[in-house]
Amino acid sequence: MNFPPLPSSLEATLAERGYATATPVQAEVLQPVASGRDLIVSAQTGSGKTIAFGLAMAKEMLGDGDTIGFSERPLALVIAPTRELALQVSRELAWLYSKAGARIATCVGGMNPQQERKALRSGATIVVGTPGRLRDHLERGALDLSALKAVVLDEADEMLDMGFREELEEILDATPETRRTLLFSATMPRPIEALARRYQRDALRIATISEGRGHGDISYQAVTVSPPEIENAAVNLLRYHEAETAILFCATREKVRHLHATLQERGFAVVALSGEHSQSERNQALQALRDRRARVCVATDVAARGIDLPTLSLVIHVEIPRDAETLQHRSGRTGRAGKKGTAVLIVPFTKRKRVESMLRHAKIAADWTDAPDRDAIKAKDRERLLEQLLAPVEVDDGDRELAERLLAERTPAEIAAMLVHAHRAKMPEPEDLIANTPAAQREAQKERHRPGFEDIVWFRMDLGRRQNADPRWILPLLCRRGHITRNEIGAIRIGADETFFQIPRQIADKFADAATRSAQADGDDQPVKIEVSETAPREAARSNRKHHASRDLSDATRVKAKSRFKKFDKDKGKPKGKKRDKPNAESKPRKGKNPSHQREHK
Repeated sequence: MNFPPLPSSLEATLAERGYATATPVQAEVLQPVASGRDLIVSAQTGSGKTIAFGLAMAKEMLGDGDTIGFSERPLALVIAPTRELALQVSRELAWLYSKAGARIATCVGGMNPQQERKALRSGATIVVGTPGRLRDHLERGALDLSALKAVVLDEADEMLDMGFREELEEILDATPETRRTLLFSATMPRPIEALARRYQRDALRIATISEGRGHGDISYQAVTVSPPEIENAAVNLLRYHEAETAILFCATREKVRHLHATLQERGFAVVALSGEHSQSERNQALQALRDRRARVCVATDVAARGIDLPTLSLVIHVEIPRDAETLQHRSGRTGRAGKKGTAVLIVPFTKRKRVESMLRHAKIAADWTDAPDRDAIKAKDRERLLEQLLAPVEVDDGDRELAERLLAERTPAEIAAMLVHAHRAKMPEPEDLIANTPAAQREAQKERHRPGFEDIVWFRMDLGRRQNADPRWILPLLCRRGHITRNEIGAIRIGADETFFQIPRQIADKFADAATRSAQADGDDQPVKIEVSETAPREAARSNRKHHASRDLSDATRVKAKSRFKKFDKDKGKPKGKKRDKPNAESKPRKGKNPSHQREHK
């Protein structure tokens, strides 16, 4: 073991777990120059920083001994941004300090607060929690930080991004000034530096993040696709890589629900993680991934922190991250502890420049490529099948008897083909992707027209999104007014103030006549106007932009525009508009106002 000298209880625990070599961040925090000092540590995810700060605060926890004596109040506090990360940190510290006799209490949202308060009262020496729940216990008097010797802020940048500044300040203000503060953050924005200046003294900066590529153990790929093919590209990427565990990141809960249902329908063993799931549901999903009952996880960014799955080797960004930091935090779920991983960004060709800029900012060199097609996936399948079927296996007498019976009824070639078919049947079918250029996309959309809609006429209605237009009630309205069925209505395009829809040319005249005759059938004083459109939706939208530009201004914007650009009547030389009443003669200019400004209103 090449760790610096440690208490024997910690050395024995590390040896049992197979920790022979310290990671760079672990070696740095254990240097003599860092002993007893406040630390600001920049370290990438998966670098072993949980063990690093666990070892860094050993002197404060153990003193010169090997075990921790009983203490009524916590000696160390670890604050993490999410429940998952807090629970992971709690598990890591539990085994690290198991031989030292530490008692650890975990305080996170979604858990029973009464049980947490009971654990705090029973003499917890290390408390791990999220900012909101810790502040709640602090304000209720259940958490006493007066004896605290060390406090750790894990993923401090994420806590500030999530709006926990007030909670952090209240918690830190309740700690003794003599405590040691260890601040761990993957990035160091200005708010983090301000927090460090306020709560740390003569802090030592430690940076173990390479100035080059964002993460040396992660291979980055950027896959360009046509915008409608994003989900199909995700399916093909899962099938191409066949990772033992994969995670797909989305931006919203709704997208997580939709993609989770889509992958389930296609036969993937998949779980979902987002803010709408309870802590129990999250724990069950993560356990399913650890037990190999599920191989795919669809998640929002809430899962980008605190998930540590040893078998996770593939991260797919189904929706583009909001910035370079989010990209790195998401991708950092793989390529951990020296293992290799792959991170793939699915990039609609319309957003390629934005992603290129993000990658440059993150100093990441990604390989740009197309999504794997059916042929590429089939070729990979053949390689994997051969590897699996040719692998040596142990067979018993029952297996041999069954094999002999099969050979008696089928030829070896037939049996081999049946075996291949059985293996392939377990795998979801790949998707057929259209090309990823705008021209190819338009051509593909033409080929996908429903039968009977090759030759259409565009109609328009004088209502749109601002009038709450929705296909669910537009379809019945068109059927009633035009005396047609819903199968005779093509694409519907809803704009801001108007809606366009397709009618096959052979029934367009009949539809127009019926729509005109039935205009008053609903008894409305102002029935919805339906008429033939001379332009397609996109052309109409372009021509309407200039026409509606002034109308689209908000009230505040129009007032501002009027005040800045007054139009004068050429004959009278006065501003157009309603004449202002003269101010009261007794009124005086307000304090601090320019008299010339007052004259402007007289």
